[in-house]
Amino acid sequence: MKDHHSEYLAKTIAALTPEGHARVDELLDGLARSVGDRGLVSQFAVIREREADSGKLAAGPDPGLSFTKQQLDDLITGFTIIRDQEPLDDVTDWANAVIQLLEDDAESREPPVEYPRRDEFPGGPQ
Repeated sequence: MKDHHSEYLAKTIAALTPEGHARVDELLDGLARSVGDRGLVSQFAVIREREADSGKLAAGPDPGLSFTKQQLDDLITGFTIIRDQEPLDDVTDWANAVIQLLEDDAESREPPVEYPRRDEFPGGPQ
């Protein structure tokens, strides 16, 4: 899906300095190691690393679209820490772009429909 946040991420990837590329690789390697082989999060880290290495967005579906709410929250928190503590401006911009995409994914999810329990219906069992 092409949107302004994807374009923002593409610009930040293209703007990474050699030092920024190395730092992004280091951060994503750490993410991949911390989650082990936990499927989507590991794939997400690999895709972001390939993007940083190639200087352009990856083609195809992003595993971020399949994350659970908890996975999205954890990743947003992690990338927020990176953004807020990273000394390299280009890496800070890149982390912020990743956060924006993750927040878009989180906001695009419909909240589950909550049906009342039988005992909550007027005149239902007490």
